[in-house]
Amino acid sequence: MTRFIKMHGLGNDFLVLDARTQPIVLTTNQVRALANRHTGIGFDQLILIEPSISADVRLRFWNSDGGEVAACGNGSRAAATLLGGQLRIETAGGRLDSVAKAGGAEVDMGAPRWDWDAVPLAYPMDTRSLPLAWGDLEHPVALSVGNPHAVFFVPDAAAVALEQIGPTIENDPVFPERVNVGIAQVTARDHLILRVWERGAGATLACGTGAVAAVAAAQRRGLVDDVVGVSLPGGDLVISRRTDGHLLLAGPAVIAFTGDVDLERYA
Repeated sequence: MTRFIKMHGLGNDFLVLDARTQPIVLTTNQVRALANRHTGIGFDQLILIEPSISADVRLRFWNSDGGEVAACGNGSRAAATLLGGQLRIETAGGRLDSVAKAGGAEVDMGAPRWDWDAVPLAYPMDTRSLPLAWGDLEHPVALSVGNPHAVFFVPDAAAVALEQIGPTIENDPVFPERVNVGIAQVTARDHLILRVWERGAGATLACGTGAVAAVAAAQRRGLVDDVVGVSLPGGDLVISRRTDGHLLLAGPAVIAFTGDVDLERYA
């Protein structure tokens, strides 16, 4: 049996497995089976904590569709909350620095990447305003914050049929690694409303990298200031930009429950 911890950050929920003393090998089918909310444990993302040579810990992330991804902002924040203290975290998307705070953590997500091939896109385009449209959604900002995002600015985020249009944009060939879709509504220089369709997970109650990407995109267009509150369906996050361009992600994360699971049953 393997001990697991179920956590969530604003309703974005995670299955956390600690492999620092005993290695854990996961298959795509295993992750999918564990993610099933009826016959498994259920989660948006799975987090594996591993030892690291270059940092304090290594984090790996899988979406509920079984695909491993390089970055997960809320997942990093949840793990940082769980582990406590100040940490250097190794991820496939780059090294992160975190500090645990009361009821949550703040994670340095680094500086966004704007080059078309860093997002990545299928061919060169101006990432500040892609010359593309999907129905009424048009001219998104494209960027990478460890994973790819397309952020659309709209007058009313609640009016967008995200569950219908999200899969179409996620899987458009212009995004060779698929894409996370953000629907952002700027309400003030220090606040925006956001809904996110996550690649491989669908519409989630919160998305840390989505919040970071939306604020970075809004800052690039001159719509918001350096410190921005982001209201997601599950609650609020705060994104701060440092003078070096790094973006800090802060917000709550909690343990929902713990238990033991026989991973072989889900193989």
